[in-house]
Amino acid sequence: MRLRSAALTMAALATAVATGLPAASADAAPTRSVSFDQAAQARAIAYWTPARMAAAVDLDVPDKGGASTRTRVAQSSPQRWTGGGLIATTGGKVFFHNPKDNGDYACSGDAVNSDNKSVVATAGHCVVDVDGTSYTNWVFIPAYDHGNRPYGTFTATSLHWEAQRIGDSDAAWDAAFATVGQVNRRRLVDTVGGQGIGFDQTPGQSVYSFGYGGSDAEGNGEQMNWCTGTEINPGGHEGGGVWGIDCVQSGGSSGGPFLQNFDPSTGTGMQIGNISISAGSYEYHPYYGWEAAAAYNAAQGS
Repeated sequence: MRLRSAALTMAALATAVATGLPAASADAAPTRSVSFDQAAQARAIAYWTPARMAAAVDLDVPDKGGASTRTRVAQSSPQRWTGGGLIATTGGKVFFHNPKDNGDYACSGDAVNSDNKSVVATAGHCVVDVDGTSYTNWVFIPAYDHGNRPYGTFTATSLHWEAQRIGDSDAAWDAAFATVGQVNRRRLVDTVGGQGIGFDQTPGQSVYSFGYGGSDAEGNGEQMNWCTGTEINPGGHEGGGVWGIDCVQSGGSSGGPFLQNFDPSTGTGMQIGNISISAGSYEYHPYYGWEAAAAYNAAQGS
Protein backbone atom coordinates (compact mmCIF):
# COMPACT_ATOMS: atom_id res chain seq x y z
CA MET A 1 0.00 0.00 0.00
CA ARG A 2 1.49 3.33 -1.04
CA LEU A 3 0.33 6.75 0.18
CA ARG A 4 0.74 9.81 -2.00
CA SER A 5 -0.59 13.31 -2.52
CA ALA A 6 -1.13 15.19 -5.74
CA ALA A 7 -1.84 18.86 -6.34
CA LEU A 8 -4.27 19.74 -9.12
CA THR A 9 -1.65 19.82 -11.88
CA MET A 10 -1.70 21.82 -15.09
CA ALA A 11 -2.56 18.59 -16.94
CA ALA A 12 -5.53 18.10 -14.67
CA LEU A 13 -6.52 21.70 -15.18
CA ALA A 14 -6.46 21.16 -18.94
CA THR A 15 -8.66 18.11 -18.49
CA ALA A 16 -11.03 20.14 -16.35
CA VAL A 17 -11.38 22.78 -19.04
CA ALA A 18 -11.85 20.18 -21.78
CA THR A 19 -14.55 18.28 -19.90
CA GLY A 20 -16.34 21.18 -18.29
CA LEU A 21 -15.06 20.37 -14.81
CA PRO A 22 -14.33 23.32 -12.51
CA ALA A 23 -10.75 24.56 -12.58
CA ALA A 24 -8.77 25.82 -9.59
CA SER A 25 -5.31 27.27 -9.06
CA ALA A 26 -2.33 24.92 -9.38
CA ASP A 27 -1.32 25.64 -5.78
CA ALA A 28 -4.65 24.33 -4.47
CA ALA A 29 -4.74 21.96 -1.52
CA PRO A 30 -3.69 18.49 -2.72
CA THR A 31 -5.81 15.43 -3.11
CA ARG A 32 -4.75 12.52 -0.89
CA SER A 33 -4.45 9.06 -2.36
CA VAL A 34 -3.40 5.52 -1.52
CA SER A 35 -2.64 2.75 -4.00
CA PHE A 36 -2.73 -1.05 -3.71
CA ASP A 37 -0.42 -3.45 -5.52
CA GLN A 38 -1.57 -6.68 -7.12
CA ALA A 39 -0.83 -8.71 -4.00
CA ALA A 40 -3.04 -6.39 -1.91
CA GLN A 41 -5.82 -6.65 -4.49
CA ALA A 42 -5.62 -10.45 -4.43
CA ARG A 43 -5.84 -10.40 -0.63
CA ALA A 44 -8.96 -8.22 -0.84
CA ILE A 45 -10.70 -10.70 -3.14
CA ALA A 46 -9.84 -13.61 -0.86
CA TYR A 47 -10.80 -11.67 2.26
CA TRP A 48 -14.44 -11.01 1.42
CA THR A 49 -16.07 -14.34 2.02
CA PRO A 50 -19.88 -14.49 2.33
CA ALA A 51 -19.49 -14.80 6.10
CA ARG A 52 -17.38 -11.63 6.36
CA MET A 53 -19.77 -9.69 4.14
CA ALA A 54 -22.72 -10.76 6.29
CA ALA A 55 -20.90 -9.70 9.46
CA ALA A 56 -19.67 -6.31 8.17
CA VAL A 57 -20.99 -3.32 10.12
CA ASP A 58 -23.10 -0.83 8.17
CA LEU A 59 -21.00 2.31 8.56
CA ASP A 60 -22.36 5.62 9.74
CA VAL A 61 -20.35 8.89 9.79
CA PRO A 62 -17.40 8.91 12.22
CA ASP A 63 -17.88 10.56 15.58
CA LYS A 64 -15.84 13.65 16.47
CA GLY A 65 -13.02 11.45 17.73
CA GLY A 66 -12.76 9.78 14.34
CA ALA A 67 -14.02 6.38 15.43
CA SER A 68 -16.29 4.37 13.17
CA THR A 69 -19.72 3.79 14.67
CA ARG A 70 -22.82 1.73 13.93
CA THR A 71 -25.67 4.04 13.04
CA ARG A 72 -28.42 4.84 15.55
CA VAL A 73 -30.36 7.00 13.09
CA ALA A 74 -33.69 5.50 12.06
CA GLN A 75 -34.64 5.48 8.40
CA SER A 76 -37.59 7.68 7.55
CA SER A 77 -39.13 6.78 4.18
CA PRO A 78 -36.77 5.08 1.69
CA GLN A 79 -38.17 2.31 -0.49
CA ARG A 80 -36.58 -0.60 -2.32
CA TRP A 81 -35.60 0.29 -5.87
CA THR A 82 -37.45 -2.00 -8.29
CA GLY A 83 -37.38 0.24 -11.35
CA GLY A 84 -34.39 -1.38 -13.05
CA GLY A 85 -32.52 0.78 -15.53
CA LEU A 86 -28.91 1.94 -15.32
CA ILE A 87 -28.91 2.66 -11.58
CA ALA A 88 -29.72 -1.00 -10.93
CA THR A 89 -26.27 -1.92 -12.27
CA THR A 90 -24.14 1.15 -11.43
CA GLY A 91 -25.27 1.29 -7.80
CA GLY A 92 -23.55 -1.15 -5.50
CA LYS A 93 -22.16 -2.05 -2.13
CA VAL A 94 -18.70 -1.24 -0.76
CA PHE A 95 -16.83 -3.38 1.76
CA PHE A 96 -13.56 -2.53 3.52
CA HIS A 97 -11.39 -3.24 6.55
CA ASN A 98 -10.37 -0.60 9.11
CA PRO A 99 -6.87 -1.47 10.42
CA LYS A 100 -7.34 0.87 13.40
CA ASP A 101 -10.04 -1.19 15.09
CA ASN A 102 -9.64 -4.38 13.05
CA GLY A 103 -13.27 -3.99 11.98
CA ASP A 104 -15.04 -4.82 8.74
CA TYR A 105 -17.53 -2.30 7.37
CA ALA A 106 -20.02 -1.71 4.55
CA CYS A 107 -20.94 1.44 2.62
CA SER A 108 -22.48 2.21 -0.78
CA GLY A 109 -21.05 3.48 -4.06
CA ASP A 110 -21.82 4.19 -7.70
CA ALA A 111 -19.99 3.58 -10.98
CA VAL A 112 -19.53 6.91 -12.80
CA ASN A 113 -18.26 7.78 -16.24
CA SER A 114 -14.55 8.62 -16.43
CA ASP A 115 -11.62 8.55 -18.84
CA ASN A 116 -10.40 5.22 -17.46
CA LYS A 117 -13.91 3.72 -17.10
CA SER A 118 -12.89 2.49 -13.66
CA VAL A 119 -14.13 5.04 -11.09
CA VAL A 120 -16.49 4.46 -8.16
CA ALA A 121 -17.92 7.49 -6.34
CA THR A 122 -18.37 7.03 -2.58
CA ALA A 123 -17.98 8.90 0.72
CA GLY A 124 -14.73 10.10 2.26
CA HIS A 125 -15.51 8.33 5.53
CA CYS A 126 -15.80 5.09 3.52
CA VAL A 127 -12.16 5.27 2.39
CA VAL A 128 -10.18 7.01 5.15
CA ASP A 129 -10.39 7.99 8.82
CA VAL A 130 -10.15 11.67 9.74
CA ASP A 131 -6.70 10.96 11.21
CA GLY A 132 -5.46 9.85 7.77
CA THR A 133 -5.64 6.07 8.28
CA SER A 134 -6.74 4.68 4.93
CA TYR A 135 -8.84 1.53 4.75
CA THR A 136 -7.76 -1.77 3.24
CA ASN A 137 -9.36 -4.74 1.45
CA TRP A 138 -11.58 -2.21 -0.33
CA VAL A 139 -13.99 -3.70 -2.86
CA PHE A 140 -17.05 -2.61 -4.83
CA ILE A 141 -19.83 -5.02 -5.79
CA PRO A 142 -22.15 -3.45 -8.38
CA ALA A 143 -25.80 -4.55 -8.29
CA TYR A 144 -25.24 -6.37 -4.99
CA ASP A 145 -28.45 -8.01 -3.79
CA HIS A 146 -28.79 -10.40 -0.84
CA GLY A 147 -25.27 -11.73 -1.25
CA ASN A 148 -25.44 -12.05 -5.03
CA ARG A 149 -22.59 -10.56 -7.09
CA PRO A 150 -23.94 -10.65 -10.67
CA TYR A 151 -21.02 -8.67 -12.12
CA GLY A 152 -18.30 -9.88 -9.78
CA THR A 153 -16.18 -8.05 -7.21
CA PHE A 154 -14.06 -5.06 -8.27
CA THR A 155 -11.06 -4.39 -6.05
CA ALA A 156 -9.63 -0.91 -5.49
CA THR A 157 -6.31 -0.17 -7.14
CA SER A 158 -6.31 3.27 -5.52
CA LEU A 159 -8.45 5.52 -3.29
CA HIS A 160 -8.67 9.33 -3.55
CA TRP A 161 -10.15 11.89 -1.17
CA GLU A 162 -10.19 15.60 -0.45
CA ALA A 163 -7.18 16.69 1.61
CA GLN A 164 -9.41 18.88 3.78
CA ARG A 165 -10.99 15.76 5.26
CA ILE A 166 -7.89 14.91 7.28
CA GLY A 167 -8.32 16.48 10.70
CA ASP A 168 -11.73 17.89 9.80
CA SER A 169 -14.85 15.69 9.90
CA ASP A 170 -17.07 18.38 8.33
CA ALA A 171 -19.31 16.57 5.83
CA ALA A 172 -18.51 19.27 3.26
CA TRP A 173 -15.24 17.36 2.68
CA ASP A 174 -16.81 13.90 2.55
CA ALA A 175 -16.48 13.13 -1.17
CA ALA A 176 -14.16 10.36 -2.36
CA PHE A 177 -13.47 8.20 -5.38
CA ALA A 178 -11.97 4.77 -5.93
CA THR A 179 -10.20 3.46 -8.99
CA VAL A 180 -10.89 -0.25 -9.43
CA GLY A 181 -9.34 -3.05 -11.42
CA GLN A 182 -10.92 -5.29 -14.01
CA VAL A 183 -13.12 -8.36 -13.70
CA ASN A 184 -12.77 -10.94 -16.46
CA ARG A 185 -10.55 -8.43 -18.31
CA ARG A 186 -13.37 -5.91 -18.50
CA ARG A 187 -13.39 -2.46 -16.97
CA LEU A 188 -16.13 -1.41 -14.58
CA VAL A 189 -18.06 0.96 -16.87
CA ASP A 190 -17.69 -1.43 -19.81
CA THR A 191 -19.36 -4.03 -17.59
CA VAL A 192 -22.17 -2.16 -15.80
CA GLY A 193 -22.31 1.28 -17.43
CA GLY A 194 -21.69 4.59 -15.69
CA GLN A 195 -23.76 7.49 -14.39
CA GLY A 196 -22.91 11.00 -15.47
CA ILE A 197 -21.11 13.19 -12.97
CA GLY A 198 -21.22 16.95 -12.51
CA PHE A 199 -19.28 19.51 -10.48
CA ASP A 200 -20.24 23.07 -9.54
CA GLN A 201 -23.82 22.34 -10.55
CA THR A 202 -26.68 24.59 -9.43
CA PRO A 203 -27.92 23.19 -6.09
CA GLY A 204 -31.42 23.16 -4.67
CA GLN A 205 -32.72 20.83 -7.37
CA SER A 206 -34.98 17.79 -7.34
CA VAL A 207 -32.76 14.76 -6.76
CA TYR A 208 -32.84 11.03 -6.06
CA SER A 209 -30.54 9.21 -3.65
CA PHE A 210 -29.67 5.51 -3.55
CA GLY A 211 -28.00 3.33 -0.94
CA TYR A 212 -27.85 0.12 1.05
CA GLY A 213 -29.24 1.18 4.41
CA GLY A 214 -28.87 -1.32 7.24
CA SER A 215 -32.21 -1.00 9.05
CA ASP A 216 -34.79 -3.79 9.06
CA ALA A 217 -37.15 -1.66 6.97
CA GLU A 218 -34.43 -1.19 4.35
CA GLY A 219 -33.61 -4.87 4.05
CA ASN A 220 -30.65 -4.93 6.48
CA GLY A 221 -28.18 -3.69 3.89
CA GLU A 222 -29.02 -6.46 1.43
CA GLN A 223 -30.92 -4.38 -1.14
CA MET A 224 -30.66 -0.96 -2.77
CA ASN A 225 -33.18 1.64 -1.65
CA TRP A 226 -34.05 5.12 -2.85
CA CYS A 227 -35.30 8.50 -1.70
CA THR A 228 -36.29 11.62 -3.60
CA GLY A 229 -36.90 15.27 -2.78
CA THR A 230 -35.83 18.85 -3.38
CA GLU A 231 -32.51 19.87 -1.85
CA ILE A 232 -32.14 22.35 0.97
CA ASN A 233 -29.00 23.82 2.56
CA PRO A 234 -28.98 23.74 6.38
CA GLY A 235 -26.02 26.14 6.63
CA GLY A 236 -23.15 25.86 9.09
CA HIS A 237 -20.72 23.94 6.88
CA GLU A 238 -17.49 24.82 5.10
CA GLY A 239 -16.74 25.01 1.37
CA GLY A 240 -19.81 24.56 -0.81
CA GLY A 241 -21.68 23.22 2.21
CA VAL A 242 -24.00 20.24 2.31
CA TRP A 243 -27.37 19.81 0.63
CA GLY A 244 -30.09 17.38 1.58
CA ILE A 245 -33.60 16.03 1.24
CA ASP A 246 -36.37 15.13 3.66
CA CYS A 247 -35.75 11.38 3.66
CA VAL A 248 -33.18 9.39 5.63
CA GLN A 249 -31.42 6.19 4.64
CA SER A 250 -29.60 4.60 7.56
CA GLY A 251 -26.03 3.37 8.12
CA GLY A 252 -24.58 1.47 5.17
CA SER A 253 -26.11 3.95 2.70
CA SER A 254 -23.10 6.25 3.17
CA GLY A 255 -21.39 6.84 -0.17
CA GLY A 256 -24.50 6.15 -2.23
CA PRO A 257 -25.21 8.61 -5.04
CA PHE A 258 -27.33 11.73 -5.15
CA LEU A 259 -28.48 12.06 -8.77
CA GLN A 260 -29.77 15.21 -10.44
CA ASN A 261 -31.87 15.08 -13.63
CA PHE A 262 -32.72 11.48 -12.82
CA ASP A 263 -35.06 9.65 -15.21
CA PRO A 264 -36.83 6.79 -13.39
CA SER A 265 -37.75 5.16 -16.69
CA THR A 266 -34.11 4.67 -17.71
CA GLY A 267 -32.35 4.83 -14.34
CA THR A 268 -29.97 7.51 -15.60
CA GLY A 269 -28.90 10.77 -14.00
CA MET A 270 -25.97 12.98 -13.10
CA GLN A 271 -24.23 12.41 -9.78
CA ILE A 272 -23.72 15.64 -7.85
CA GLY A 273 -22.94 14.25 -4.39
CA ASN A 274 -22.89 11.22 -2.12
CA ILE A 275 -24.84 10.28 1.01
CA SER A 276 -22.84 11.55 3.97
CA ILE A 277 -24.75 12.55 7.11
CA SER A 278 -28.26 12.78 8.49
CA ALA A 279 -29.92 15.19 10.89
CA GLY A 280 -33.51 14.84 11.97
CA SER A 281 -35.52 13.63 8.98
CA TYR A 282 -32.96 14.87 6.42
CA GLU A 283 -29.98 13.19 4.75
CA TYR A 284 -27.22 15.31 3.21
CA HIS A 285 -24.45 15.17 0.63
CA PRO A 286 -21.31 17.28 0.23
CA TYR A 287 -21.49 19.78 -2.61
CA TYR A 288 -19.28 18.62 -5.50
CA GLY A 289 -17.04 21.66 -6.07
CA TRP A 290 -13.50 21.95 -7.41
CA GLU A 291 -12.11 20.03 -4.41
CA ALA A 292 -14.21 16.98 -5.29
CA ALA A 293 -13.33 17.45 -8.96
CA ALA A 294 -9.61 17.27 -8.07
CA ALA A 295 -10.15 13.93 -6.29
CA TYR A 296 -12.19 12.67 -9.25
CA ASN A 297 -9.46 13.73 -11.69
CA ALA A 298 -6.90 11.86 -9.61
CA ALA A 299 -9.08 8.74 -9.74
CA GLN A 300 -9.71 8.86 -13.48
CA GLY A 301 -6.01 9.50 -14.09
CA SER A 302 -4.85 6.66 -11.87
